[in-house]
This record gives sequence, C-alpha cells and structure tokens, in this order.
Amino acid sequence: MPKNTRLVYSTESGRIRSDSDSVHSANLDDSVCRVRRETKGRGGKEATVIWDVPGGDAELKSLGKAIKQRIGTGGSVKNGQIVIQGDHVETILTFLKDKGFQAKKAGG
Repeated sequence: MPKNTRLVYSTESGRIRSDSDSVHSANLDDSVCRVRRETKGRGGKEATVIWDVPGGDAELKSLGKAIKQRIGTGGSVKNGQIVIQGDHVETILTFLKDKGFQAKKAGG
C-alpha cells in the first residue's frame, strides 16, 4: 500500500476515521456561516438552520444557547448545525455579524 493513502476501514476494527473530524475548518478567518429557512421534514413548521460555524462543539453549543436567548425561542444543536424554531433568518444574520462572524443567507 502506498504511503500517501489513509486507512479508512479495516475488517478487524471497523471504521478508522470518522467523517465528523473534518467538519470544522482550520482557518477561522476564511469560514462563512450559512443561514437558511427550512420546512422540509418538519411537518410544515418553519425552522432556521445555521451551519458551517467555525469552532468546536463547545463553541457551537454556546452560540446556539446565545441565539436562542436573544430570540426567545427554542432550538437544538446537533450534527454540526444549529436549528432554531421559526423564521428568524434576518435576526440571526445581524446577531452573527455583531458577534464577529461572517454570515451569509443561503437558499432563496
């Protein structure tokens, strides 16, 4: 096996490298948070989803908590995304920009 390849799966121990290791980018200055409104898969209810947030899980959870407190609504943090109940795209964009994040509206 050549040296420039990485072992991803082994029959002895299963998955070696998880896909969640590469979720967060290394350079925080180049990363842009994306914000969009979703209704698909939520029974017709609206939710605002934020993804590509720089930092680790602890920073993601604290940011999610701050956003929920600022807006006064519920939500969750899972799979590298912050999900906020309701349509709050513009409010979240201004909040993220005030916090120093680069944020863009995604989707229509």
